[in-house]
Amino acid sequence: MSDPTDLAELLASAPHNWGRWGPDDEVGSLNHLDAAQVLRGVAAVRSGRVCTLQRLIGDPAGDPVWPGRPQPSRRMHLDESKYEAGFPEMPGGAHSSDDSIRMSLQGSTQYDALGHVWHSGRIWNDRPASTTNGEMRFAGVDPIARRGVVGRGILLDLAGHLGVDAVPAGTAFDLADLLACADRQGVTIEKHDILLLRTNHLALFDADPEAFFADFCEPGLAYSPELVDWFAERGIPNLVTDTIGNEITTDPRTGFSLTLHNALMRNLGVAFTELCDFSALIEACRKTGRWEFLYAAAPLRVHGATGSPVNPIAVL
Repeated sequence: MSDPTDLAELLASAPHNWGRWGPDDEVGSLNHLDAAQVLRGVAAVRSGRVCTLQRLIGDPAGDPVWPGRPQPSRRMHLDESKYEAGFPEMPGGAHSSDDSIRMSLQGSTQYDALGHVWHSGRIWNDRPASTTNGEMRFAGVDPIARRGVVGRGILLDLAGHLGVDAVPAGTAFDLADLLACADRQGVTIEKHDILLLRTNHLALFDADPEAFFADFCEPGLAYSPELVDWFAERGIPNLVTDTIGNEITTDPRTGFSLTLHNALMRNLGVAFTELCDFSALIEACRKTGRWEFLYAAAPLRVHGATGSPVNPIAVL
């Protein structure tokens, strides 16, 4: 296949799941996670160890957010100092605290809504992009939140596979890399597995935020017909990464951005989970030599939203 001249040409030739689960479907490939897949995830539990995967929101050192998004800002509205200044007590004398947070709904560990990214005027399931005007009137994050995501998760340690602590910016992965990493770990990626990819790239943000955003190009999967066909054939319901954008920022072959957001999310309905913290999970997997587990997540229910914070859980 020759390189496509534009993203529209690429997407037109890529597989679609539009209409597969009916014209009103808003959760896409998550439909693969039926009761049998939940039980398959439960069967992967051995020790009962729980690992949470969310990065801290409002970290004093700063949060890794997509360039242009604001940093989360938390404000304390009620604390002991207010009572000392004369704020009225509750009957009986009990005191309490109260606060609020202002942040991008995709400014932390989060799920993308299936309608979050589109091309050629069409979002997931062939709905018009105008359904995003003002709010997500179709394929927002709430249908995913109401449904929940539970199944067998597989962690692929791409940083370990490449022999680095943190994968450098601009590094592209392909299907061969995924399969070689799985083979090295002795794990088989089965149909309807939830796929978690560890790069540890955000360790570079933690070390030097300014350098991290210079010439910004995160590592990640790059588009190929073989990769997208494999996702479609395997029925992968959810791609989970520890990077901000869940794919290489600029595709090295085509020069396009958000290629897999369109080819996987828009076309196939694959849910994207970004900005995870795999530090506890990688420690547990390396200690036990097991890379499969029960994965469970439910983003917040937010009306009309393009995404939502989430604290996914892996149970080994």
